[in-house]
Amino acid sequence: MTQVISLAGARHKPAGAPYADALNDLASQLADDMAAVNALIVDRMGSQVPLIPQLAGHIVAAGGKRLRPLLTLACAKLYHYTGPRARKLAACVEFIHTATLLHDDVVDESQLRRGGPSANALFGNTASVLVGDFLFSRAFQLMVEDGSLEVLRILSNASAVIAEGEVLQLSTTQNIAATDNDYLNVIRAKTAELFAAACRIGAVITDRPEHEQQTLYDFGLNLGMAFQMIDDVLDYSAEQARLGKTVGDDFAEGKMTLPIIVALQRGTEPERDFWRRTLEKRDQHAGDLAAAQAILQRHNALETVAKRAQHYATTARHLLDIFPHSPLKQTLQNIAEFTVQRGA
Repeated sequence: MTQVISLAGARHKPAGAPYADALNDLASQLADDMAAVNALIVDRMGSQVPLIPQLAGHIVAAGGKRLRPLLTLACAKLYHYTGPRARKLAACVEFIHTATLLHDDVVDESQLRRGGPSANALFGNTASVLVGDFLFSRAFQLMVEDGSLEVLRILSNASAVIAEGEVLQLSTTQNIAATDNDYLNVIRAKTAELFAAACRIGAVITDRPEHEQQTLYDFGLNLGMAFQMIDDVLDYSAEQARLGKTVGDDFAEGKMTLPIIVALQRGTEPERDFWRRTLEKRDQHAGDLAAAQAILQRHNALETVAKRAQHYATTARHLLDIFPHSPLKQTLQNIAEFTVQRGA
């Protein structure tokens, strides 16, 4: 039974944990494996069609946390796995993620990605969609090479769920009637499902029993939910510039994220008129983003969403209690807290 806890309750921040360094710690512990994964990514991006590696290389070179492939490697390492399968499947997970980024930016008409020009802004929508398809195909080639029908089932299902999430988001964008559940269904599909699959396959390739596979799936799912919620908080936070991102993309695109939904639930009719104009009608003017941030602050919406994200992170952390203590396990638990402390 998948565990995703409710949104009620207060935020808890364990004292003394080195959360800020958790991602660097994880990357350091898996440095040799990630070097091999990155080399494999570069190799499998190759094509006789020059535009494919050029465009794919642009988005890969733009940076990113590489958190999803790190999770695949880490979950296999929890069982002391040292073979090549985890590296190939980590590359597969990153290809799926990168393909969805290319498609997302086209759907959202985004001009920026991680502080620089998006691939579709530089190369056009058609090329971005087709190269995204190419990367999906490369991912499925890696799955087939792995030879496990169970791995193929997990990752192909995740790919289908992500696509469903993209379509579901279309029904909530520019729709101020969207509910908490609508939002949760979107982020579970678009973000958390790949986190969950990336973690579960670490147990699958080490032939662990079903309950341990499910535990790692649940860990990834809760981690992904917390991660996306905080990303949506950061889109309206001035601190986002410190993290190398742009502020207000979701607002400009009319996305109904949880901070907006909370503000709508607590807001006045004039505020609803503001959201109706700026989000539903996309009639936005200079100063509207600052006005949106002021409304969110007035109703404590960002802090409320951060508290809700903390519940998912806390669940993720405690799910790993079944594993023996190790530096890697501790780092993964710290990653769960790092995910939400980005918004602190």
